[in-house]
Amino acid sequence: MQGRLKLMNMAPIALHGLPKRLVDDHLIEPQDLEVATSSAKTAKISLVQYLCEKKLVSDQAIANSAAKEFGIPIYSLEQHNSDHIPKDLIDSKLLSKHQVMPLVQRGNRLFVAIADPTDHRALNEIQFQTGIAVEPILALYSSITLALEKWLETDTDRDIGEVLGTIDDMHLDDLDMEAIEEDDSNSSQPNGEDEAPIVRFINKMLVDAIKLGASDVHFEPYEKTYRVRFRVDGILREMAKPPANLAPRLAARLKVMARMDISERRIPQDGRVKLKLSKNKSIDFRVNTLPLQFGEKIVLRILDASSAKLGIDALGYEDDQKSAYMDALARPQGMILVTGPTGSGKTVSLYTGLNILNTAERNISTAEDPIEINMEGINQTQINMRVGLSFAEALRSFLRQDPDVVMVGEIRDLETAEIAIKAAQTGHLVMSTLHTNSAPETLTRLLNMGVASFNVATSVNLIIAQRLGRKLCVQCRTPFEDIPDSVLKDEGFDDIGLPREEFTLFKAADCPNCTNGYKGRVGVYETLKISPAISKIIMQGGSSLDILQTALQEGFRPLRVSALRKAAQGLISIEEANRITKD
Repeated sequence: MQGRLKLMNMAPIALHGLPKRLVDDHLIEPQDLEVATSSAKTAKISLVQYLCEKKLVSDQAIANSAAKEFGIPIYSLEQHNSDHIPKDLIDSKLLSKHQVMPLVQRGNRLFVAIADPTDHRALNEIQFQTGIAVEPILALYSSITLALEKWLETDTDRDIGEVLGTIDDMHLDDLDMEAIEEDDSNSSQPNGEDEAPIVRFINKMLVDAIKLGASDVHFEPYEKTYRVRFRVDGILREMAKPPANLAPRLAARLKVMARMDISERRIPQDGRVKLKLSKNKSIDFRVNTLPLQFGEKIVLRILDASSAKLGIDALGYEDDQKSAYMDALARPQGMILVTGPTGSGKTVSLYTGLNILNTAERNISTAEDPIEINMEGINQTQINMRVGLSFAEALRSFLRQDPDVVMVGEIRDLETAEIAIKAAQTGHLVMSTLHTNSAPETLTRLLNMGVASFNVATSVNLIIAQRLGRKLCVQCRTPFEDIPDSVLKDEGFDDIGLPREEFTLFKAADCPNCTNGYKGRVGVYETLKISPAISKIIMQGGSSLDILQTALQEGFRPLRVSALRKAAQGLISIEEANRITKD
């Protein structure tokens, strides 16, 4: 009620400049502009950014009005030569925050593309950081967002790629490996000539894995053979078969690198390794050993810190799904749950959300098992069951540390669920994961844990269920021709909301730039907002099917439909859509 009275008593905002032009051009009503201005100020973003992201006014219309108001042309970023972009001049976080794109530096002047030439806050912060005068260039907001995303991603890939390109077979035994461990009791490393081939082989496997974009490296011993496999785009591939008698030496080398006890072969061990590619570039590996019948299997998970900074637009959310996630992140309290099987990208989705929330004004704490990516500005706690530091115990401590946002790696039991829900009901934003197959099933999973239906209905804001699909290689994908309508109907394409004549389906081929026709992965999502109708079903003890039926009536799009839409957009194949979503 106080918030409503405050809005009623707000003095009208005096219109001038671009806002006045937007009203004069009949692009937005004055009262709607007033609300948008207030909301943009609360979100600490520019008015143009708010209008574009909320789709209240098109970016083309805003650019046209700005061009008339200030008498300046609209610059086409698509025609800009990326070689002129000044590198390392502006922090990428500042660019993403204000959605501006550096174009070229001429003497003591820096020209930047911006959707709102009057966004003095952005211009002043850039000028303060660079120490040179900033000249705004008018461009479409969507063009800036796309160009910035591509440039930052390409710049990161090029940086690592250039370093990897300098590593050849002659330098494999000179790579700088550093264990990430406080205990240096087992720091001795094999230095003899007999170990040189082992060192070179392991280093080559790790470098090859990074070059191929692998997520995991498996070293596996058997009775008469030994193999090394990479998981690339979610699929395991055999890469090498060294002699089986090298198994103990390979295991010993990997354990020494990760500061593990090389004499202990009976129990699993965990460690971490940092591969230094250059002075400023390194890749982290999480290492785990598992005793098997014929030796120790060792798996290295490649931890890519850049994946947490991709930005939500790079993850594959559709516009309505992205809007649902951003709206849930903007709330001061409540719970966001991300669900899916192991390897479905839940961690990246959570880290992306945390990265959006990570500002100096928020106290963010996470409890993780394990901590996969270190994020500056976030208080990350490693769960340690051996000393009694469980998710529940960490969460209790967080609530005594004045948090704004809390992330719990996984809700595994009733105790953790109840503490998380209590936190969500008492002014904290809580993010976590569950292992369920769909968003509606997540609600019944909480109820089956023993959480009271009232607490579930009043605390959960949003549930995201997701999978990762292999992206078709754009250089070799081949269009399907003459697919019978009956086949499309059986697959479910009648439900995706796109006319048949407006999309083309593609199949995987193969070329030197991809793996069996696929390159990279894209997220497939379903987002379930807990509406009053769904809350009522929860309170009445309804099943996941009851929740699903109501959600469908409210516009909910299941994973299967989302996967087929990705296929219709040419991002994945029908086979891939079936692999990740068909029962």
